[in-house]
Amino acid sequence: MSTTELSTISLHGTKKGIIKISDIVEPYGAGSNDVVSIGITLNGSDVSWKAHIPYENIDELIEHLQKAKAAKK
Repeated sequence: MSTTELSTISLHGTKKGIIKISDIVEPYGAGSNDVVSIGITLNGSDVSWKAHIPYENIDELIEHLQKAKAAKK
């Protein structure tokens, strides 16, 4: 397993919180599919929540996140 940080986003409503987006190669052992990891930290260092999303699900996830955002407008 190897992890490469791709980007960080400031977490709205916090002073130090960030959203970390990373690529993880073979996260569950040799031969497992790579994932994008979305980690949330409230203090800027310790990850409080994490989700591993298979790359094959990213487009559908974005679609549903956009629907959720539109429903809040």
